Amino acid sequence: MLKIQVYSFSYIQGQIPADNSGNGGGFVFDCRALPNPGRFDAYKSLTGMDEPVIAYLEKEAEVSEFLSHVYSLVDQSVEKYLSRGFTNLMVSFGCTGGQHRSVYSAEELAIHLAQKFDDVIISVRHLAREKATN
Repeated sequence: MLKIQVYSFSYIQGQIPADNSGNGGGFVFDCRALPNPGRFDAYKSLTGMDEPVIAYLEKEAEVSEFLSHVYSLVDQSVEKYLSRGFTNLMVSFGCTGGQHRSVYSAEELAIHLAQKFDDVIISVRHLAREKATN
């Protein structure tokens, strides 16, 4: 069974996740080039899991284009990892504060993978959000 760990993190907090599986890494996608809802007061206290932020990001064509590319790259690896019997894959998304774009992207990838692959276990962690609530 392939375990896929999906993370969101904050670049300014220096949170790029380490791969503890012993495989030495995975994908790290930089979301800072995407439109940033965090620049607007209405979204500052929200996250990429809140409906207003989701709606904002989903209306931006470059966000869906970015995710389309992510899906293609990650799907290719998942298919190869499954065929080769690999057990771990890590995918991380970073943005400035780890609150909006990276959280949204991580959640969307997890949904995509769950819908596409039956034989994977997916976990999602939002490191900046975890730090904010501790």
